[in-house]
Amino acid sequence: MALTRVLVTGAGSGIGRAVCLRVARDAAARGEAAKIAAVDLASSPGLAGVAEELKTLGAQVAAIHADMGTADGPGRAVADAVRALGGLDGLVSNAGVNRPGALKDYKVEDWDALFAVNVRATWLLAKAAHAALTASQGAIVVTGSMSGSNAHANLGAYGPSKAAVIMLMRVLAQEYGRDGIRVNAVSPGMVRTGMTEPVYRNPELAKQRDELVPIGRVATPEDIADAIVFLLGSDARYVNGHDLVVDGGVAGNFLGRLPGLSQIPRG
Repeated sequence: MALTRVLVTGAGSGIGRAVCLRVARDAAARGEAAKIAAVDLASSPGLAGVAEELKTLGAQVAAIHADMGTADGPGRAVADAVRALGGLDGLVSNAGVNRPGALKDYKVEDWDALFAVNVRATWLLAKAAHAALTASQGAIVVTGSMSGSNAHANLGAYGPSKAAVIMLMRVLAQEYGRDGIRVNAVSPGMVRTGMTEPVYRNPELAKQRDELVPIGRVATPEDIADAIVFLLGSDARYVNGHDLVVDGGVAGNFLGRLPGLSQIPRG
């Protein structure tokens, strides 16, 4: 099955934009025109730009405005996409939000907002797309996070919400796999996106972050998009219910950063 008709949320920038462009380029390389539903908030300044980029690659684009934090936004986005594209081969639930803070001071409305966008939207997207993806024997990929499997203090509900969406992915994989739909997640480590760009404007902070990663650099959106598109496609045809951590090894690098390692005598 060629990956041609794809819905991507959070498509206006960062990882979502990179996924859209990778799908379009791959289709063009096969001599086909991708059909992409690029979904973002109505206020997103990047969505129109992404749509223009995709058109230059020969893709058919449906630019859809929908709020993943609402109860009806995800289902409406899927319905609009299926209508515009004539079906779906892949669904990428990528939109996410972060409101850092210590849990002892955290507000209920912030907790609920993160769980609505980071978790509930994936369930509602998958629910709405079930029939179309069954028809195409398609796939779903969810954007998780290394913070979903590693405790990260002072990020508020972000870590708990990403842990929840990874488990949701696994349950969906068990249920949807019977219908020929694979469901997986990609969990990025540190990625240089528009959301995190203020950190990287400080050269010293950027250098320190690069040095934390065993392979020597923070990820680009394209690094993560390549993994997402792999899981959507036929090369991953027997991968289901898997959380693929794409972090350059940083999450497993804790012990190597312990102070005083060089002072331990050999014996």
